[in-house]
Amino acid sequence: MALITWTKEQYGTDVSVCDGEHKILFDKLNKLYDLATGGAARSAIGAQLDDLISYVAEHFATEERLMQEKKYAGYTAHKAEHDTLVATCLDLQKKFHNGEAEITAETGAFVKGWLDSHIPKFDMPYAPSLNS
Repeated sequence: MALITWTKEQYGTDVSVCDGEHKILFDKLNKLYDLATGGAARSAIGAQLDDLISYVAEHFATEERLMQEKKYAGYTAHKAEHDTLVATCLDLQKKFHNGEAEITAETGAFVKGWLDSHIPKFDMPYAPSLNS
């Protein structure tokens, strides 16, 4: 069962490249959640965790490049949000691979909650600048 479903009404930024990447990110998160809550092998969970974190970094780089190109006024605060999540993800990734942490339903709920807050508060406001 999907942890998070992209809808234009809830998550649409009206920046096509970002919306497309958000859909892929949601799919990768849902796959990780399904593996982690469905009793999949640790190796499969780890591979999906690595894939998700790699994609998050790529997506953030895309958003940051677009914001810089358009001289978006909210860039600094937005990048700080990205940097905080990336640091959290990298810490979890390291702990998971060292056997010091697990990926659980709570992990999925944390990421979903972050997206539920971040996209409306930080991503949607960049649309006018990025589409100019």
